[in-house]
Amino acid sequence: MADSSFLDWPFFDASHRAWAAEMEAWAAAHAEDLANEHDVDGCTIRLVRAMGETGLLRVACPEDGRLDVRSLCLARDILARHAGLADFAFAMQGLGTGPVTLFGTPAQRDQVLPAARAGTALAAFALSEPEAGSDVAALDTVAEKDGNSHYRITGRKTWISNGGIAATYIVFARTGEAPGAKGLSAFLVPADTPGLRIAERIEVTAPHPLATLEFDAMRLPAGAMIGRPGEGFKVAMATLDVFRSTVGAAALGFARRALDLTVERATERKLFGATLFDQQMSQQAIADSALDVEASALLVYRAAWLKDAGAQRITREASMAKLHATEAAQRAADRCVQIHGGLGVTKGHKAEELYREVRALRVYEGASEIQRVVIARAERERRTSNGAPAIAGGAQAPKA
Repeated sequence: MADSSFLDWPFFDASHRAWAAEMEAWAAAHAEDLANEHDVDGCTIRLVRAMGETGLLRVACPEDGRLDVRSLCLARDILARHAGLADFAFAMQGLGTGPVTLFGTPAQRDQVLPAARAGTALAAFALSEPEAGSDVAALDTVAEKDGNSHYRITGRKTWISNGGIAATYIVFARTGEAPGAKGLSAFLVPADTPGLRIAERIEVTAPHPLATLEFDAMRLPAGAMIGRPGEGFKVAMATLDVFRSTVGAAALGFARRALDLTVERATERKLFGATLFDQQMSQQAIADSALDVEASALLVYRAAWLKDAGAQRITREASMAKLHATEAAQRAADRCVQIHGGLGVTKGHKAEELYREVRALRVYEGASEIQRVVIARAERERRTSNGAPAIAGGAQAPKA
């Protein structure tokens, strides 16, 4: 039985507890059965379709345009605990449509969100490039005006989740209104647009659909731009401000499963006439993982609560949540492998799978090193400001 006592924390209301129960019931019945590393594309498509048919994607692609970060985090926490590919499928529907949800025109929302919500069309977020991952301002992909009503995009994107199976891509390109980050714009690109090519598929440690995209003078109408010219960095950062906390939530779900397996193995395994749990070192490993899980949960759901309460920016809090939760999940997965011994490194065992799944989370949507830079800069800035995230309506931090 999964621990759900954290749902009684004051970060949540009755609607969140109902949502968690709905997601848990679906995940327990379907997530692991639908996830299969040997058919990554097919399984991702089937997972999205199944979640859409059940109505679970209403949180990732909301009709009212309001992304409830606590609900997103709860979904990823629960799905990751069951199956990493299920978490991935859900998360990408949100991230891949997030710029449209937050900044899109009514026509753009009608074009993308209903099919994404129904699970009949997959979405993708195309930001990273071969020489521009963490440094978004260094993007080389260029969007040049073609007359008064069109743009032509030339460049290359890589490590793009859902690349090759998505119906739409949110593509960030340099339009040149100003140097660096202020000269980027975001575009909504249908997958069948002439000039868009899947250059290669990328295989990674924990299989997920990834690809490199190439744009060869790809022509788009000006109406494909999301937001205003030069607002691409703003669109990207606002989207990541919402979804970065959810990466921490996915890591939390992996850590919860690792802790469960660690306790289970230590309790059942006999060693020198006693259980492995009776060894002090095993108890230390369990205690450390339990502490990591609780601390991660507090950081993740604090960041999510702040955003939902109306904070304009939660960059510092989201970075803390992602950094701690992903690093802690790696530690918990490593302890889980260690306590399982040879089984822990056996291909196909859940402990081995968790170890591989967690590793990428410390890299994507801002590597751990970048999160430390963000946090350090925020701490310096706090010394010259009032230090607290501004929350609309004067809401206070939750009290027990």
